[in-house]
Order: sequence, then structure tokens, then C-alpha cells
Amino acid sequence: MAFSLLPPRGRRKLEESIPPLLRPLIRAYVLGYASAVAPRLLTLVLQYVTRRRRDKGAAIVTHSFIASLQRILRGGLELQRFPTFCAVLVGGTTLLEARLLLSRLLRGQFTTQIQKRLSRWLSTFVAAWLSLRLLQSKKSDSFSEKIVTSCGSPQLAKQDTIRYAGRTLDLTLFAATRALDVIVGELWAQRRQRRVTAKQWSRVESLISNLTDPTIFVTSSALIMWAWFFFPSQLPKAYTKWISSAAAVDSRLVEALRRFHSGELLYGEDTGQASLLQSMCTDYKWPPQWGDPTKAIPFSCEIVHMGCGPNCEYHALSRFCRSFKWSMVTYLPLNILARKKNLEGFQTALLSATRSSSFLAAFITLFYYGVCLARTRIGPHVIGKDTKSRQMIDSGICVGSGSFLCGWSILLEKMARRKELALFVAPRAMGTVLPRRYPLDKQWRERFVFAFSTAVVFTCIRENRSRVRGVLGNILASVLES
Repeated sequence: MAFSLLPPRGRRKLEESIPPLLRPLIRAYVLGYASAVAPRLLTLVLQYVTRRRRDKGAAIVTHSFIASLQRILRGGLELQRFPTFCAVLVGGTTLLEARLLLSRLLRGQFTTQIQKRLSRWLSTFVAAWLSLRLLQSKKSDSFSEKIVTSCGSPQLAKQDTIRYAGRTLDLTLFAATRALDVIVGELWAQRRQRRVTAKQWSRVESLISNLTDPTIFVTSSALIMWAWFFFPSQLPKAYTKWISSAAAVDSRLVEALRRFHSGELLYGEDTGQASLLQSMCTDYKWPPQWGDPTKAIPFSCEIVHMGCGPNCEYHALSRFCRSFKWSMVTYLPLNILARKKNLEGFQTALLSATRSSSFLAAFITLFYYGVCLARTRIGPHVIGKDTKSRQMIDSGICVGSGSFLCGWSILLEKMARRKELALFVAPRAMGTVLPRRYPLDKQWRERFVFAFSTAVVFTCIRENRSRVRGVLGNILASVLES
């Protein structure tokens, strides 16, 4: 996997020259380095091309590009970075001789298979604990806070730095999600085998199997979209930025709904917030009173449509078309690169990109239409049309409706793709209900969760490769292979 860019013969010779025990370690380091550096290199190249065209090949642009390139390449080689973390995790798992220790402690108490399983689990647990500790040892300004303490007079005041944990929370949640998937999946598979053998497998159980991944995705998407609207700090900054780009929504509209939610913006009362949406009215050439909460109860849904007219269904169709076009620009080149360079490969790439773009376009469309359903089409007829009811709808019900609906777009994807997407969003959804920063003395708990979860996944991949679902299972199997 790590040497996949080399020709098959050269790759085989290179791997044969490496001792079998060291192959997983080296594969993990190379793969970790590539995954850490490649996205940053791609971003740098795209920025360089854009700036070079704009500045007509200025020498300073080239000099800045070379300096940034060197910084990125060197940064990936630092000890407390992701590549070293991968090497310690995988290398420690394969090199630690926990089996010898366990065989002495457990001799005669368990079968050889159980001893082997426990040795794998323990060696991975230790390696995972140490590797995460290495990653967490790197200090970050975003997880520190300077506090000035006064001792009675300004001259005696001193500045203390308080450091927080949580920088690796996304990685830990990813491991925990995968471990839960392995454990629950194995228990369900055993239940199914027993029920099928006894000819008692029911349609309800079959339905549960088919809807588990979509339900995980729907629930996770709802939590993520709710957090993006009202608690954006609970999401990784890069993820928040990507959602904002895909949503293509006026930031003033988002801010207005946030102020409704916090109680700063109230219908029928002048709380000094009218200027927020009135500036939108000026830009979109709408009557100024549309943005005044004392006069417009509720705000017109046309403000939500942002220039697409008053009809909610037309706005939904327009959103789908625009989002589909935006998605194809991303998905089509990626699919073409991943397929064979012939007519059949292009057709497969086009079909795959179209399906994925339709899914993402439907996700965005269903969110916006869910907001419209709550504000205009259904909400007022169920909740009420008085000022208090309108306040309730715009304070959270409309966003909640859109958040719930958008995830069902997953049904447009293939079954295999559904599980990948469900397992991708689940850790981020879990992160929305946990603090992004927490006291440093509680960091051992995160290490324990990560080490325990990783040990479960690694032990499973070496005994039942198919149980670790999706691309991750294939990657881990190829990396851990001796």
C-alpha cells in the first residue's frame, strides 16, 4: 500500500529487502507521511498556480512557494507528527513481545488461540497508548490560555499559561466509532447466523440490518448540522469551513437564526437587531421593512431563498441544480483519476460522480426545504401563526427540521457507500456532544479509550479482516501484513 506508486517488480524487490518485522512499521510511516503531507502540498500547488497567474509569474511568488514547500516536507518529519504516530502504533503492535509475557502468566489457563488474541490486544493497547501520548506531547497555542493573576498590585501581577487537552479528540472518536462498529457488527452477525440456522430470521431483523447505516448517518448529520448552526466551535474548523462552502448561505441569515435561538432577536420587540437583515434587504433590493422584526412577523421565506423568489419548491429545485454542479466539479476529477483511462473507466467515473453529486445536492436541498417546511408549508399550520409560535419556529424548529431531513439523502447512495459515509460522520457527531477542550489531568481517559478501541480494531483485523468495514479495513490489512 505504501509503495503503490512504484512498479510491481520494484515494489516487490524493495519490500523483500526489508526484514518482515519492520515492513508494517515502514509502511505505516510512509502512508502516514503521505496522508499528512499530500493534502497540504495539493493546496499549496493550487494556491501557487492561482497567485502566479494573478501576479504574472512574480519572483517573490516562486520564492514563497519554495519556502512553503520545504516547510511542509520538513514538518512531516518531526517527531511529534502523524507519521511517527503511525509508525509507533503499527510498529509497536508488531514488535512488542507481549505474547511471551502472557504465555508465562496464563500458561494452562487459556487455549493457544485465546492467548494469541490477548497478546495481540495487549501489544496494540500499549503501542496505542504510547503513540497517542507522543502525539499529545506537542504543545498547541489553540489549546492553551494565558491568565494574569494579581497579587494585590499591578507590579506583582504574573502571567500563567494553562494548557488544555482535546487536540487529538477527533482521532480518539474515530477509533472509538470503529471499535463500536466491530463489536456491535460481530454480535449482530453471530445473532443472524443463529437465527438463519434456526430459520427464524425475520423481515424486521432484515430491515434493521438494511437501515442501520442510514439511521446512523441521519442521526449524525442532524447533530452536525445543528452544531454548525448554533455551536460551530464544537466542530473542527476545516469541517465547518467545508460545510459553509457547500451550503452557500449568506452569513447574515445564519447569524439571524443564531440570534433567534439565543433570544437576542425577538419578534414584535425592538432589540436593536433590525440592521442585521435590513442590510440583506438592501443588497437583494427588498423592502427594508422585511428585515425589521417589529414589522415583519415572520421574516419572509424569500429571505431564506436569497434571491430565488418567493416559491419554496422553486428554491429547492434551484438549490439542487446549483449544488449538483458544485459537487460535480469536485467528484468528477477525483473519480476519473481513480479509474482506468479508457471509455469504460470514464463511464464508471461519470456514473459514480453523478450518484455522489446527486446525494450531496439532495442533502443540501433537503436541509433548505426542511427549513421552508417548518417556516411556511407545514409548521404554522401545526404549531400556530401567532407571534409566540413564529418565535418558536425560527428559534430552532426550522433548523431542526432541516437537520433531520437532510440525512435521508443517503438513500441515493449504494449500500457500500452508505456504510462509509455513516462511519465518516459518526465520530464528528459524537464530537458535538463532547467538550473540544478539557483539563489536562483528564487526558489519561482519552488515551485509555483510544488504546482500548484501537486494540479491538487491530485484533479483529488480524483475525477477521472483513469485520472492519470499508476502506479502513483494506488499508489496515495491507499495512499490518508481514
